[in-house]
Amino acid sequence: MDANLIKQYGDELYNAMLERKTIAPLSSRGVEMSIEDAYHTSLHMLNRRVEAGARVVGKKIGVTSKAVQTMLNVHQPDFGYLTDDMVFSQGEEMPISERLIQPRAEGEIAFILKKDLIGPGISNADVLAATECVIPCFEVVDSRIENWQIAIQDTIADNASCGLFVLGDKAVSPTKVDLVTCGMVVEKNGKILSTGAGAAALGSPVNCVTWLANTLGEFGIPLKAGEVILSGSLVPLEPVKAGDFMRVDIGGIGSASVYFS
Repeated sequence: MDANLIKQYGDELYNAMLERKTIAPLSSRGVEMSIEDAYHTSLHMLNRRVEAGARVVGKKIGVTSKAVQTMLNVHQPDFGYLTDDMVFSQGEEMPISERLIQPRAEGEIAFILKKDLIGPGISNADVLAATECVIPCFEVVDSRIENWQIAIQDTIADNASCGLFVLGDKAVSPTKVDLVTCGMVVEKNGKILSTGAGAAALGSPVNCVTWLANTLGEFGIPLKAGEVILSGSLVPLEPVKAGDFMRVDIGGIGSASVYFS
C-alpha cells in the first residue's frame, strides 16, 4: 500500500476515535491491504495519540480464544498498544458512553513485567521469569469499524480494537497459579454470564505473551519492564452499556470489577 494511503487510513481511525463515529471497513475499499500495511496504519494511529500527549504503558494480544475468533470471524491473533489514558482502577467508573462507540467487555489475565522481553527466541520460561505478577483484568474493546464488520486487517489497523481496561486490586506471582487450568467466572449485573479457563487463550496466557514477544521482536519492538501486557480473552465478548456492572473472578488470582457510565 502507498505510504500516503496508510497515513490517510491511520488519520481516519484516529479521528473516528476522537469523534466517536465509525468508518467503513478498510478491507472493503478495493485496495489490497497486507497484514504489514495494517500494522503500519496502527502505528500511525498510535503516533497521533502520542503526539496528543498519550504515553505507551503496555501492549495487548487480541483474538486469542476460539470463542472470540468465531464471534468476529477473525482466525489469528493480533496485537495493539496500550496508552495511559486507557487505564482505569478497580472501583473507578468507566465512562464508556463518553469514550467508546460500540464497546464489548472481556475478562482476561494481565501480566506486569519486571524485565524486558526482546524476541525472537523467547520461550515460556523466559516470559515467566520476566513477569512480576499477574492480575485479573477487564478489557473493554471497541471498534471504529462499522458494526464490527472486521477482517484481520481492519482490527490490526484499528490498534487491535483497543478501548479501555481496568486492573483488579490483587496480584500474584505467575509461579503461584496454574495459568492453564485456572478458571474464570464473569458476572454481569449480578448474574453469571460466562466461564472460561486459561487454556482458552492459545492453550495458556503464557503462550500468548510468548507469541507477542516473538512477533514484536520481528518488528524490533521489545516488551519492556514495567509494562502491562493483556494476554487475551478467556471468554466471549459481551456488549456493554452505561449502567452495567461486571465482575470477573479468576481462581488463584483474584477478581476485578467495573461499573460502566
